Amino acid sequence: MTTTLYLVRLGEISLKGMNRDFFERKLKDNIKYKLRPYKNFFKKQKGRLFIEIDDAAPAEVVQQALSTTFGVVGYSAALKCQKDMESIKAAALTLASRSSFLEGAKTFKVETVRSDKSFPLKSYDISGELGHEILMAQPQFTVDVHHPDRIVHVEIRDQAYLYASPVPGPGGLPVGTAGRGMLMLSGGIDSPIAAYRMAKRGLRQEAVYFHAYPYTSDEAKEKVITLAKLLSPYCSGITLHVVPFTDVQLHIKTHSHEEENTLMMRACMMRIANKLAIKRNCLAVVTGESLSQVASQTLESLAFTNSMSELPVFRPLIGMDKGEIIETSRMIGTYETSILPFEDCCTIFSPKHPLVRPDKVQQTATYQAMEIEELLDQAVEKAEIFNL
Repeated sequence: MTTTLYLVRLGEISLKGMNRDFFERKLKDNIKYKLRPYKNFFKKQKGRLFIEIDDAAPAEVVQQALSTTFGVVGYSAALKCQKDMESIKAAALTLASRSSFLEGAKTFKVETVRSDKSFPLKSYDISGELGHEILMAQPQFTVDVHHPDRIVHVEIRDQAYLYASPVPGPGGLPVGTAGRGMLMLSGGIDSPIAAYRMAKRGLRQEAVYFHAYPYTSDEAKEKVITLAKLLSPYCSGITLHVVPFTDVQLHIKTHSHEEENTLMMRACMMRIANKLAIKRNCLAVVTGESLSQVASQTLESLAFTNSMSELPVFRPLIGMDKGEIIETSRMIGTYETSILPFEDCCTIFSPKHPLVRPDKVQQTATYQAMEIEELLDQAVEKAEIFNL
């Protein structure tokens, strides 16, 4: 079996001290899960993960796996060889002759990290010798140590490793290192980005979507399922709970004033998210709310919604503006799906003039007067589950 070697750079994981092995194991498990159809072998070294992958694995599959795995700061296909200058020179010339190195490039430099201090040459000397060899073989190049088009990276460890132009990874911490949370996933732009940002901090997530059929269409439901599928690579898999919300919405409509409907709806969603979270051993609720973006996201509204939660509520977008959120959604590929014109239950039942500065005591009394908890329990039990 022939294999390709990939060098994976680690970032924050390397600073974890006594807990570093735990984070590295989780990162390894997350990558192995994505590459499970192909044989692969892992080796850990400080600040690096080396992966040998069966050449039957298409390069784009490997790149997709590494580009969507939190904990990966950067990666590159690499060459390894014995720790002698002749072998290292041969590997450097092989690397510099590849079309991916040559195309569109006029300048280069060599950067060497000598982790093995017993190696007889210093980093500067290794870089100088390799740069000379490459210039002799590729005379169209010139050396630019400040702004090169290409960089040949050399690392002297247990063996010599050479690679060029590492691809940036998403960074962060491996999913599954920070516990479990329940994401409130709508069909909009914001909540998928909340999921992305919390996954980047290592939180494994399940998601809940509130479906008010027939007031919201099956297309709206499919849209959310598609969003969950797009998030799945970043979340290392995601379980989606589609909760039937029609009876709850109709009960709210007949048992509260119109201007209170949105607040009561958000309160019920928070209660259901809590019930599901506790049932599924999650320790937090995640929402895509951003301060003052809409009426239900003013400080007073958020304070009321928070009072409905037994669990911590994470709002990773709270200080972001819409432009920043949209930019991230384009980057991770959820934007085009999020803007599809299928309205969710929030839009359908929104009052013309919602409360913007609600009184928490008064709204709590309204919620309690609705006597709606039994309906919420029924909605949880009827949830449709998708493992994506």
